[in-house]
Amino acid sequence: MKFTLTKTLTLLLCAFVLSACLKDEVDVSISHYTKEELQTLSQYLDLPEFRDRYRVDLADHLKNRGAVTPAINDAKATLGRVLFYDTKLSLTEETSCASCHDQRLAFSDDKAFSEGINGQLTKRNSLPLAATANFSSSYDDPSSFGGTVGFFWDERARTISGQSELTIQDDIEMGMDLDDLTVRLADVDYYEVLFRRAYGDEAVTKDRILTAIEEFVNAFVSTNSPFDEGMNMVGLQDQDFPNFTDQENFGKALFMENCASCHPSDMSTPIGRNVANNGLDLVYEDKGMGDIFPDGAFNGVFKVPFLRNVELTGPYMHDGRFETLEEVIEHYSTGIQNHENLADELRDANGNARQFNFSQEEKAALVAFLKTVTDDSFAEDVRYSDPFKK
Repeated sequence: MKFTLTKTLTLLLCAFVLSACLKDEVDVSISHYTKEELQTLSQYLDLPEFRDRYRVDLADHLKNRGAVTPAINDAKATLGRVLFYDTKLSLTEETSCASCHDQRLAFSDDKAFSEGINGQLTKRNSLPLAATANFSSSYDDPSSFGGTVGFFWDERARTISGQSELTIQDDIEMGMDLDDLTVRLADVDYYEVLFRRAYGDEAVTKDRILTAIEEFVNAFVSTNSPFDEGMNMVGLQDQDFPNFTDQENFGKALFMENCASCHPSDMSTPIGRNVANNGLDLVYEDKGMGDIFPDGAFNGVFKVPFLRNVELTGPYMHDGRFETLEEVIEHYSTGIQNHENLADELRDANGNARQFNFSQEEKAALVAFLKTVTDDSFAEDVRYSDPFKK
């Protein structure tokens, strides 16, 4: 009798636990959309029934330094993903944000100048959006991870939403008035669903459009490269990485000695220069920041880009003049022009343009090192891919 009662109680307990587990499993698998919403979305989009998560996850070496990243709202990021790839955002409905920012290229373009509406070419090369670890400067808060950095080659935008607003309304790139865009998108049934899920109602506003794009781009975290793996192992840039070849470690040492005064040594934190003249020319047809500040001190001064995924982002410089990393290194080795605004880091003791005169072995090592900051997993992550059905 005692054994039977004990056995019965045990079976009841197991049944209770199993029931609780099944209940938890059901709760977890609740769809983010109604059946009707899914039918609407599925006509145009390949979006999962259970919404993608866009949680920001940094490499350990950055978290160990106290890096803080913004929380991503998955519903807004999902809306932002659709907006990013939608040609409806351009006046002629022929270009999208992704037209100039290809995920496979770390969200850059493989052309010197990208094609905008009506066959027009952009004024400058498209900067990669996944070159940084994270764009927390969308919050314009110096205490956030990465501090504040500007966007575009002349850094005229301070936030992602500011960058998006200027791009969408640019006469060459997308040419779309944002007020007109809100009217256009309000008539699209899949946006009725996505705006309601992101914001609680179907209202399409300028701020909501820009915030959603910002949320999506803010999730472009790319810290899963061999360089990050080595940093996680060692924690210091000036030590050899166990996962590197001898050539890659040699290239890393050369980079830290010669390049890290302008480009951040951890490939993430903007320590060094945000903008600089790097001696491309003696006379600049495109004056860069000099077009914004006409006193002459900023002529030929452009953004100093982050180098994450740099292997994927050619051609290089603001005008895409260099096709390969080898050409870039050759410029610093023998081609720096003695412009009046040349960065101090590129001058010798006499104030003249410094030529680094790298040997062939050093040039090859630098290229090998720069390829270690490529994050292949990011370039293939389906969460950032085109959601539109072909």
